[in-house]
Amino acid sequence: MVWRVVEHDARRWHVTIAAERRANSAEWNLVFSFRSADPEQRTLWVTYPLSSASKAALFAQADRLSSDTLAAFLAEHLA
Repeated sequence: MVWRVVEHDARRWHVTIAAERRANSAEWNLVFSFRSADPEQRTLWVTYPLSSASKAALFAQADRLSSDTLAAFLAEHLA
């Protein structure tokens, strides 16, 4: 399921979110999956610097991120 679609460098990227909680941690971390519409492009999984004790609260915070913020975050990790 695609959560959002962003454009970067003339490519369309499908963004999916997930929450990850590591062993011995009470905090959930936000993780983005960036999958290019181009099948030859790789999928990129990146942890975003956002965490919360509640998974629902974490997803609510993610909803407030703009598409421009996501595109800039993607650009940082493709460079």
